[in-house]
Amino acid sequence: MLIKKPNEIRSSEITPRELYLNRRQFIRAASATAISAGAMLSGLDASFNIGEARAGEKLANVKKSSYSTSEKLNSLKDITSYNNFYELGVDKGDPAQNAKYLTTRPWTVAVEGEVKKPKTYDIDDIMKLSPLEERIYRLRCVEAWSMVIPWIGFPLSALINQVEPTGNAKFIQLVTLYDPKRMPGQQKSIFGNVLDWPYVEGLRMDEAMHPLTILSVGLYGEVLPSQNGAPVRLVVPWKYGFKSIKSIVKVRFLEKQPATAWNLQTPNEYGFYSNVNPEVDHPRWSQATERRIGEFLRRKTLMFNGYGDQVATLYKGMDLKKFY
Repeated sequence: MLIKKPNEIRSSEITPRELYLNRRQFIRAASATAISAGAMLSGLDASFNIGEARAGEKLANVKKSSYSTSEKLNSLKDITSYNNFYELGVDKGDPAQNAKYLTTRPWTVAVEGEVKKPKTYDIDDIMKLSPLEERIYRLRCVEAWSMVIPWIGFPLSALINQVEPTGNAKFIQLVTLYDPKRMPGQQKSIFGNVLDWPYVEGLRMDEAMHPLTILSVGLYGEVLPSQNGAPVRLVVPWKYGFKSIKSIVKVRFLEKQPATAWNLQTPNEYGFYSNVNPEVDHPRWSQATERRIGEFLRRKTLMFNGYGDQVATLYKGMDLKKFY
């Protein structure tokens, strides 16, 4: 059997051909123009590596988690060289190449909205909110590929409890850094923007408080690399990977359902909930099967990405084809 490595897999082999031609090819051209021009204007070059000083640093006192899967892990190379992070480029290898531009110190996360104790946290304070745990989660991407990743982080609920949401807080919205110098994929080209920046995501409050939902600051025992969303990102293992917002700078508590980046971009394809549901096809391809990175054969996609026993009750009585 021929097993391809991630760096040998072309986007056209992983992504359905119609999507590759209609979307990626266009935004690849647009993004390449923006990155090239922006890098020259901002004076960035291959020797610029300030943001990566802490990447690879070991994280101490990390506990094992009872929520981990026993599935075989993907390698660190898989996880750090094959990424979806449009702020650093639209092709899977772009984030690793452009990670050198994303400085992650200093960094703050502002918490605001319907809370009794709004606060701006320094990233080092964020990392002290709760004991760090290693959680081995499956990550499922809407483009029909998946990985098994040993995330390091803590429950998002630890942050939520700190700021004491009011009774009006029904949702949270998370916001990614907007800084085209540090995130070259955000730079404009003659084709316009890839997305409406900054990237935003949202959760219902009970989803945010669920113990499976974490803020990740590392993987494989080390500080989170920039291409994986440093210094802090969201991981919600029963939802599609694009729900895992990266490089978070703001958390807003809201009464009404917030906008999300991909729902704003293509509302008929990307809903607010983004739950892994193999019974609901993407308009342009099936969600029934997936390919684990590093494997050749496809496997059956599991409802809620295999976490149904833990999270199905959150959606009791909901039409999961209507609320996709």
